[in-house]
Amino acid sequence: MIRRPDRPRPTSRARPAGPPPTPAARRIIRLNNGFQLLFNLLWWMPVFYAYQREAGLSDGQIFGIQSIYYVAFCLFEIPTGIVADRIGARNCLRAGAVVMTAANLAPVLTPSYAGFLVHFLAIAAGRSLTSGAASAYLYDGLRAEGGGEHYLKAEGTARALGLAAKVMCWPLVGPLMAVAHAAPYVLSAASAAGSLACALALPRLAPPRGDGRSGRAPGRGGTNRSRGAFLHDAGAALRCVRATPWLALVMVQGVAVFTLSRICQVNLFQPMLLAHGIGETSHGGVLAAMTVAEAVASARPQWLGRRLSPVAMVSLLSLALAGTLASITVGGPWTVVALLCLFAAVTGFAYPIQRKLVNDAIPAHAPRATLLSVESIVDRGVCALAAVAAGAYLSAGRLDALLWHSAIVTCVVMIALQLVLRSDAVGQRASTSTVTTQGRKRGSTTAS
Repeated sequence: MIRRPDRPRPTSRARPAGPPPTPAARRIIRLNNGFQLLFNLLWWMPVFYAYQREAGLSDGQIFGIQSIYYVAFCLFEIPTGIVADRIGARNCLRAGAVVMTAANLAPVLTPSYAGFLVHFLAIAAGRSLTSGAASAYLYDGLRAEGGGEHYLKAEGTARALGLAAKVMCWPLVGPLMAVAHAAPYVLSAASAAGSLACALALPRLAPPRGDGRSGRAPGRGGTNRSRGAFLHDAGAALRCVRATPWLALVMVQGVAVFTLSRICQVNLFQPMLLAHGIGETSHGGVLAAMTVAEAVASARPQWLGRRLSPVAMVSLLSLALAGTLASITVGGPWTVVALLCLFAAVTGFAYPIQRKLVNDAIPAHAPRATLLSVESIVDRGVCALAAVAAGAYLSAGRLDALLWHSAIVTCVVMIALQLVLRSDAVGQRASTSTVTTQGRKRGSTTAS
């Protein structure tokens, strides 16, 4: 039987209102907002394909680099998560910002295949350094300041602000490139440097009680001790996943949201628009509209109400994503644009809820950043396989079949997962009932 964490399982029925965040908590939230906005503000995102083509790269080289990027990201995730747990999430954020700044300058210094390969490998390293550390720092920082109930809103607001910045900045990329061709990469490097300033201003977190090593660098034990601690944390993370089936299930449930959103918004976005007669000149406007929809939804996950548990809500949102993709196959151009905006809004609702669900499922004193990196590996590993499948479908001219099959697979997985969760709930109720009955019998016998 799968058991949930010992502490009370958070549900959306709990009171969302509480005392306002302390000044220290507000500082953490503001600096996290700034870091997330600047670190993820990649000005080159709308033009990187055309930029690499102009630099002389072929389609095979461009997509080959993307494949290497996914693999590298997965390989970097576990070591960087362990590093975050050993040296502290704050120091890991600083290191990630430094790497990201250098990564964005690589194509400017070397606009060739080697330069773009180094660029994406460094992007993978920088993002893996922060993927688990940023969420872990925000979660632990707010809890340390007695503001844990503000985490969901803070996570969603940071994501919304980052998306809003992209909507404002991406339309400027074309005019800026006309003035300076390398402007998108230079501005991305400047933004990453700004995120480093935010990371440097983050306050140091005191280690939680009972955990003398959390958030601190190794002491005087030397290199051998550090290596032993490194391997110990890796083993502890894997043992935690194996010993906490509830955490594993929550991670698996989030795969659908990440994979569907990533494949749709990165790999299938332009093919879907082109298939419905929407020209390339309109793609930027459609992407901006989708980003606005996702930003608004990310900032207001509480709009979904509190009648369903977070687990049920994420499953329901995953089914909504699948249904939206399938509906795109039967709609006209305007319908497709509306459905893509709806898809983006559902994604925006799902991400903060899923992130909080995973954080709440991690046991106390477990290596949080490492476990969040494990989740990221699972997400991107499945996404890499899905990208390969999407390429095969598109090469065969079967875009509609790809969307329908994605929807069907998602529905089957979500229904199976809910059945597992429901059987677990029934088993727990039966176990509780048995214990209560036995207690009553023993009490009756004693009274006799």
